[in-house]
Amino acid sequence: MTAWRQTEGPAQTRHAGVATSLRARGDQLAVLVALFAIWEGLSFAFGTYWVGSPFGVATRLASGVLSGEILRHASYTLFEAVAGFLIGALPAAALPFALRRLPIVSAILDPFMVGGYGAPKLALAPLFVLWFGIGIESKIALVAITVFFIVYFSAQAGIRALDAKLVQMAQVMGASERDVARHIVFPGAVPYIFTGLRIAMPYSIGGAVIAELISANRGLGYLIQLGAMNFDTTGVFVALVATTCIVFLGNWCVDAIERRLLRWRPPPDLEMQAGS
Repeated sequence: MTAWRQTEGPAQTRHAGVATSLRARGDQLAVLVALFAIWEGLSFAFGTYWVGSPFGVATRLASGVLSGEILRHASYTLFEAVAGFLIGALPAAALPFALRRLPIVSAILDPFMVGGYGAPKLALAPLFVLWFGIGIESKIALVAITVFFIVYFSAQAGIRALDAKLVQMAQVMGASERDVARHIVFPGAVPYIFTGLRIAMPYSIGGAVIAELISANRGLGYLIQLGAMNFDTTGVFVALVATTCIVFLGNWCVDAIERRLLRWRPPPDLEMQAGS
């Protein structure tokens, strides 16, 4: 009987996890249906001139995708977001590792990093347009500076959360600095880094769209600005829905990479980390 319980325990745990996941998906679907119902109700109450109906938005979105217009503008915004995300996130994730052995330098930089993080990024957009022009470079710069501080402080939190006794024990046993960084520091900080990446990813899309609202002749932000100027509420909602789809795609990519790098962790931890 004991052996039977031991063999059935993991199976029961897996079944419970599947049931919980299915229940969560059902709840998410119910929330989505409720949001669409509220959206349709607002459109019916105020009119499609003020709030585009879900059916009208879906129809316009489908026609825009088939004609290639939405895909063309979305690919422009996506390129800005991905380029700025990489330019901002990679050095932001690496810098705390470099400063781990330089606590004095890290303490000196901390106030300036906090100031940079707190500075309103939208206020920097006109400066970036002035410095880099109205082309794609100013959008990428705005996205990069937005992403940098989010990922930097997340990676720094992961470095500082490491157990100092664990590092000392590894050094006593003969581990080199490279071994400590590879087998202790990096695995311990990766979850924090991905937390920062997951938070920064929607900001990269939003930063690209905001930069396009200021000055652009392409992109989803340009479509939003064009729809607002022409009092085309449905067109604005189409661009917003396309932006939301890109955010979902980016979040899925970050989660997939995280599962790949953290496959050594127990599955429940990964599911909880991914918010599922």
